Amino acid sequence: RSVERSERITLNDLNSFHEGDYVVHIDHGVGRFGGLVKNVVNGKVQEAIKLIYRDNDVLFVSIHGLHRISKYKSADAAPPKVHKLGTGTWQKLKSQTKSKVKDIAEDLIRLYAQRRVAEGFAFSPDSYLQKELESSFIYEETPDQLKALKAIKEDMEKKYPMDRLVCGDVGFGKTEVAVRAAFKAVADSKQVAVLVPTTILALQHYNTFLERLKNLPCNIDYISRLRTAKEVKDISER
Repeated sequence: RSVERSERITLNDLNSFHEGDYVVHIDHGVGRFGGLVKNVVNGKVQEAIKLIYRDNDVLFVSIHGLHRISKYKSADAAPPKVHKLGTGTWQKLKSQTKSKVKDIAEDLIRLYAQRRVAEGFAFSPDSYLQKELESSFIYEETPDQLKALKAIKEDMEKKYPMDRLVCGDVGFGKTEVAVRAAFKAVADSKQVAVLVPTTILALQHYNTFLERLKNLPCNIDYISRLRTAKEVKDISER
């Protein structure tokens, strides 16, 4: 099953709702939005949200209870199953989901514990060559670049394997971070493989690495479907 997610709604969000839209009530499950209605309670007119469940059962939710309602969203195109009020189906589903989440959390904790005890290669602190590379950068590093580089270097110098994801928008300097991390490894006589999703990117990164590391003692090459079998074999052997 796809992972379903929901977003909390506010009074302003109600303007974008249409009758029939799927919503989720934290206590009653998936229903349909029936609009904003006015009810008389103890002689006073109060606004409420009308939710319609299976068999046309109706639930009125005070606008003060908006925090208990979420807009339904799913990666699937198929409509969700509308729940029946007064049954234990929704509570059972929530209980099963909590149990699954707990299992996933336990698996992750176990995985990270295994990684912490796994022996890795502790890279040396930055060499003078690393400083030479970084001083040749023609731009000023952004605060996020410096933060990412610091974290990566600290991870590389630890004795267990690094597990880190660098995330950033296009043009924010991720490649420079990769170049510096790669050279730090090369400076300790290790090989580095940079994997990219397209042939064009392979050539672009090859040229970038060549330019950035042109005056430093390392060998750079690339493999893609545009290289001949002989070239690929030669590169692999070297």
